[in-house]
Amino acid sequence: MMMRNYDIEGLLRRKNSIIKKSVGLDYDSFEYDGIGFDYEKMMESTGYSFADIQRLQDGSMVGRTPLLELKNITRYARKYAPRGYGARIFLKDEATNLSGSFKARRAAISVHKAKELGYEGVIAATSGNYGAAVAALAAKHGLKCIVVQECFDSAGLAQPEILEKARACEAYGAEVVQLSVGPELFFTYLDLLDETGYFNASLYSPYGIMGIETLGHEIATEMKEKYGKYPEVVVVTNAGGGNLTGTARGIRRAGGKDTAIYAASVNLEGLHMASDKDFNRKSFTTGHTGFGLPFATNPDRTDVPRSAGRPMRYIDRYFTVNQGSVFFATEMLAVLEGLERGPAGNTSLAVAFKLAQEMKEDEFIVVQETEYTGAGKHHQPQLSFAKKNGIEIRFGKPEAEIPGENIVLPKSARDISLKELDLDRIRSSYLKRYRDQSLTDEDYRYLADELRVDTEKIKALLKEMKA
Repeated sequence: MMMRNYDIEGLLRRKNSIIKKSVGLDYDSFEYDGIGFDYEKMMESTGYSFADIQRLQDGSMVGRTPLLELKNITRYARKYAPRGYGARIFLKDEATNLSGSFKARRAAISVHKAKELGYEGVIAATSGNYGAAVAALAAKHGLKCIVVQECFDSAGLAQPEILEKARACEAYGAEVVQLSVGPELFFTYLDLLDETGYFNASLYSPYGIMGIETLGHEIATEMKEKYGKYPEVVVVTNAGGGNLTGTARGIRRAGGKDTAIYAASVNLEGLHMASDKDFNRKSFTTGHTGFGLPFATNPDRTDVPRSAGRPMRYIDRYFTVNQGSVFFATEMLAVLEGLERGPAGNTSLAVAFKLAQEMKEDEFIVVQETEYTGAGKHHQPQLSFAKKNGIEIRFGKPEAEIPGENIVLPKSARDISLKELDLDRIRSSYLKRYRDQSLTDEDYRYLADELRVDTEKIKALLKEMKA
């Protein structure tokens, strides 16, 4: 938990060269004149076709996971829906992947690339699931692995979910470097990349996002083959944006151009993810607004110059749900369907359960992923930890929940409620950094692609900000 003794100024001066050397991509070659870059060129720069990605994942025991219909939960949702409503709810069971989450899809491609390029090892900075995936795939392919994990507050306390993920990383043979909350994570990561010469298995490289495209492709093709149509809605738990980006691209690749992509995050409004005080006052380490919104408004705040996770290019609607409702959905999945799964995918399940009640009975809504659970990831130790940290746990209306002060569990599934975020407000937050700049036509076209609107809408939002 002590700061490493490294030359911060020296690391910052050499940051770009360290990252370029550790990823094997020349990010400068994608840049436009002005503010933008060629996103599709970057995605194609990996040298892998989609068939290559599928083949590599098959060889690593990753992907081809089951798509399950949650018949009991669908019947439960229909209890609260008007007659003729209550869409059929499906779930892509990614917990059956090597390492227990969809992150294995990302790791399979990154680790393969590291081995192909001759790196001795890989490094990942993550609170957990991705670290476990990288560690498992590195073990399978004979590479060394270091996982850098933001773990403790200044009092030395760590959430049980984070500790469970560290245990998983170590079980696969990784060295886990555990740090306290704050800027130490980035500098330690950069220092280790420089010191070891290992491959940067970034969550936000094209390798990682292409790995998730198979997930969306599988959902779309299996639904079409089994039921004769693509799903109306796919709900994706959103944090850094890579999960949503890759899934949406895969669905589009399979032909599901009319499938709506909905983002889902746990509402942690008012808590700052880099705050020592707030760090342990939340009960979710990912899939929450503390990551989802900052990465939507500034996707390049990552460990690579240009993130391949660009969620605003693909989101149709964005919903948040309170912590208590996600815990309720976790127990609902176990009790009604016999599936005990971790909290990340159950964020989407809570949202899908509520939205299904507004959709017709012959429509399909898919929960895009599950994750493994374990002693620390189970909702009971999370709730116990919250209580020890002074968080009130009670039943009531989810709208009464104040993140960092209480967790309100719904008394009934009828009480689960969602909040829909205004995408134009998110777009305006994205555009803030450009409001005083002189933009070219190419800049406007880039921003239109980034925010999935036309250039006139971009100009109107900027004008509104200036006013």
